[in-house]
Amino acid sequence: MNFDFSDFSANQRYHLMTQTIIPRPIAWALTDSGNGSFNLAPFSYFTAVSSAPPILMLSVGKKPNGDDKDTLANIIKNEKVVIHIASEQHASLVTQTAQTLAHGESELTDAGIETTEFANFSLPRIAQCDIAYGCELYEIKPLGDVPQSLIFVEVKQVYINDKVVDIDEKQRIKVHADRIQPLARLGGAEYATINNPFEISRPK
Repeated sequence: MNFDFSDFSANQRYHLMTQTIIPRPIAWALTDSGNGSFNLAPFSYFTAVSSAPPILMLSVGKKPNGDDKDTLANIIKNEKVVIHIASEQHASLVTQTAQTLAHGESELTDAGIETTEFANFSLPRIAQCDIAYGCELYEIKPLGDVPQSLIFVEVKQVYINDKVVDIDEKQRIKVHADRIQPLARLGGAEYATINNPFEISRPK
């Protein structure tokens, strides 16, 4: 089957793209809503785009009423975000934190998610996540008619749980994906995780 995107609505394109660009990593983004409240939301339009400087990108749409999502509003205001890599065990919590709450209402409180201090960073991190990136705003680019906001953030530091990483005698870091069991997004209400990671060496 061949589909001409010019015949599709934006919503139809979204549904087809999210069912075919698979699997997608999930940015579980924590931001400061003010007054001691934190927002937590998942985004699967997410990737790394540069290592010098170390830049991550997440694409954030609008709320159903057309307002900016809290993640975008908070990053514009505070210029900080902690991006977590969720694991398979977090699937229900990730889904729960995707709901739209009133600004200032915390998904962490609603879902009973605990945070802990993120050393040398101004925001906390989710206690049960194996990987967390402490990031500062680099640039925001509006895209499209709505518009969608492409948020580029610079990684200032990363937390990795000791249980999922080894360091060899040459001080090379090895992160074990099978220990993290990272959660990935598919289409519709579907998620996936890895079962049997394998290696293939690149040609020299």
